[in-house]
Amino acid sequence: MARFWLALALLGGVALGASPILYLPLDDRPPNWAPCTWGLVLCPPKAAYRGTEGADLAALREWLLATPGAALVASLDALAYGGLLASRHLDLPAEDALARLGPLLAWRVRHGGKLFLFGVVPRWDATQRERNLRVLQALAPWPHLEGVYLEAVWDDALRGSPAPREAQALPYPSRPGADEAGQVLLLRALSPGLRVAVAYEEGTLAERTTPYEALPLRETVRRLLRSAGAEEVALEANPHLVLYVYGGKNPRKATQDLLRLMARHPVALADLSRVNRGDAGLMGYLQALGLYGRLAAYAAWGTPANNLGSALAQGGLFRKDPKGRLWRLAEAYFAYWWGEVGRPWVRGRFAEPLGEEALGVASLWPYVAWEGHRIDLKALAFPWRRAFEAEARLDLIPLAFPFRLVE
Repeated sequence: MARFWLALALLGGVALGASPILYLPLDDRPPNWAPCTWGLVLCPPKAAYRGTEGADLAALREWLLATPGAALVASLDALAYGGLLASRHLDLPAEDALARLGPLLAWRVRHGGKLFLFGVVPRWDATQRERNLRVLQALAPWPHLEGVYLEAVWDDALRGSPAPREAQALPYPSRPGADEAGQVLLLRALSPGLRVAVAYEEGTLAERTTPYEALPLRETVRRLLRSAGAEEVALEANPHLVLYVYGGKNPRKATQDLLRLMARHPVALADLSRVNRGDAGLMGYLQALGLYGRLAAYAAWGTPANNLGSALAQGGLFRKDPKGRLWRLAEAYFAYWWGEVGRPWVRGRFAEPLGEEALGVASLWPYVAWEGHRIDLKALAFPWRRAFEAEARLDLIPLAFPFRLVE
């Protein structure tokens, strides 16, 4: 079956028209689904994603084959297994998984759009690790097809995990990460050639091997830029964006760095101080000095690769869209607040799966305002009924007398 789709793709496709970009997310957790709310892409109906139950694969295939586009950014694991969680444990032969990926090449032939694809090398505790790796190895011919980009990302590589070694043995690009991969490939599809200067809080940070990555940070960043189709340049070379990498050592010095950089460049801030949480000291400085609302992007919600990828992608995608940039900053602040306040509060009071009573955490949302807007938390949901992630409905309210500040 896989050979049939490969032969079909080699026949070529139709000419590109003025068509949208399609996005098929890894699953419906906020980091993966968020781009579907940004107004940049077309996505499958959200009902096709069913949380921990996994995606409705028939619905995804039907949507895919019926929807033309100039390009498609797609998760292989969503289409083959139903999402990241299902990919770890679903009992399915490798041959069947490959057959489920055939519609991707059929879409390329039918609609002529480019493919930007990513597959996940599973973490250490997945029971189907060997199967998933065989599928990724069998896709070796795909990157040689015209209009197809394919990469592998490895998921949560703790010390001793075989995933980095396995990923790097594949005959196409690989890097750490997973939940930010869709955002990064959207940057590659929508805004290739972004000129990025990378600034580290301190020089030694670039050589640090960060948690879950199994690579020196400088190498993680290099691979991330390659995934995004971006070019690393010096600060003196007039970059489109500066990616500032904060390691948590000195928030006061980092704030001074940001003040200096932001006077000349758009700056996307990746806070790597803690996994799944940001640095409250740094956020305090950013809020008090009115800097947060002036950032090009901010991310502190996940692992180092998650945060680097989100900050880079959102900074690049919204650098010419001031209102979109503010919305992304509001979402990123909610993710920071959830890690710092919301998640600990909920975990300390409620068992999972979470019920409606846990929604009371919304009452703790502070007064937050920047760049002439107040950010209100209008509603809250738990898409997977657990405290790790929460989905927010935010509103940006213009202030009658604009000022920058605070909580």
